[in-house]
Amino acid sequence: MKETVTNKEAAAGTQSALQAAAVPSEASTAPQDAAPGAAAGTQSILQEAPVPSGAAKASAAAPKRSAREIVTGYQGPKVRIMEVCGTHTHEIFRLGIRRLLPPNVDLISGPGCPVCVTPVDYIDEAVMLALEHHATICTFGDLVRVPGSKMNLAGARSQGAKVKVVYTGLDAYLYAKDHPEEQVVFLSVGFETTVPAACLAVKKAAADKLKNFSLLTANKTMDNAYRALKGFADAFLYPGHVHAITGTRLCEEMVKEGVSGVVAGFTASELLTALAVILIKLQEGKPFFENCYPRVVTRDGSKTAQALIKKFMEPCDNEWRGLGIIPGSGLRLRPAYQEFDARLKFQLPKIQGHSNPACRCGDVLQGKCKPSDCKVFGKVCTPEHPVGACMVSHEGACSAYYQYGGNI
Repeated sequence: MKETVTNKEAAAGTQSALQAAAVPSEASTAPQDAAPGAAAGTQSILQEAPVPSGAAKASAAAPKRSAREIVTGYQGPKVRIMEVCGTHTHEIFRLGIRRLLPPNVDLISGPGCPVCVTPVDYIDEAVMLALEHHATICTFGDLVRVPGSKMNLAGARSQGAKVKVVYTGLDAYLYAKDHPEEQVVFLSVGFETTVPAACLAVKKAAADKLKNFSLLTANKTMDNAYRALKGFADAFLYPGHVHAITGTRLCEEMVKEGVSGVVAGFTASELLTALAVILIKLQEGKPFFENCYPRVVTRDGSKTAQALIKKFMEPCDNEWRGLGIIPGSGLRLRPAYQEFDARLKFQLPKIQGHSNPACRCGDVLQGKCKPSDCKVFGKVCTPEHPVGACMVSHEGACSAYYQYGGNI
């Protein structure tokens, strides 16, 4: 079991990270197929950063300010920035960036952790497959301890169910190929980043005519989630991993709908650059989008991955923990591949799950409260004994607050 980092150890690590985070912002080198001027545009925004409210006007000879200086020196109106990526949440904590933020900059966590937004119903379905249909469940490790209505997959395993931890759907496909006597179900959760591997697993299973492999899908797409969260924050810190697949055209379209945001990388310099750009652009008073991760994210994204998803999956309405059903925000297998749909294969009934009423994961995922506002946080609910999904996942906001200290 992974050892939990204490608040004292986290604070010590944060202090050293603050020193590392002091690097001036430098836009990353953009790949050849990046949007024209992507890196240069970000750098230009930083160089032309307006003087904070109340400060003296800068002279023509004023020195350029680093991203850190822009962020720490912000004196404008209070702003709320939503991290729509669990990895961003943890990296911002780990790098000590939260300690650099002035009081008028509020970072809130959104539904960027795929395990956290997976509803209780889904866990109940997986437990039913494991215990009643005796299927071998292949899953990402985080899902094993996510609470269901009555038990989690770890509880099912203690009752004799076969639950295997895998890295991708391809691992599950290979296991099914090597164990034809077992019905193997891969728990396909995650956003656009993980969907291509699941589709590739189905492609290979279909080519091999496997009859013992299927997916229990809970895959989600971010576009309509952004729309559902419109108004919850002044700007989004868009997930770099997702937009490496989807590209940035969606973000550009969101500007027309009045939604602002910046795609960010994961290093101290990249995150500080993204936050600085948000603070600068918000002062202009109009919706905006900037790609601050051009070395990985392009305007068109990965067309190969997009084509793979389109061939095997189709949009559907999908339930998000805390957000309810968001129309068109899910993915399910197309009719041509429904023989690999576990719900149809095992004729699963509609399940209405029930989460622990003391858990406020839903509010955390909407940015309505911080994990430390929850009454069970750090008391009844810990990584060793999680009450909600946000404490289980290594990308969860509650896990980050617990590991690094909620006041950092």
